[in-house]
Amino acid sequence: MLATLTEHASGGQPVMPCQVITVALGLDPVPANVEGVRSKMKRLADLGRADEPTPGRFTLVAGPAGGS
Repeated sequence: MLATLTEHASGGQPVMPCQVITVALGLDPVPANVEGVRSKMKRLADLGRADEPTPGRFTLVAGPAGGS
């Protein structure tokens, strides 16, 4: 998931909605999959590896914790 955020950030899309992350991971964007991705992304945000600037949209954290 973090690699997906990194890839999209380098392509000029620093903030990604959960639906786009789900598709980028090769999953169907059905509610169950999107909710699973959202849950995991929120866990990464709680750990300081990602940030959720707006509900359901995630980006990498700048600095060493985010891998920058």
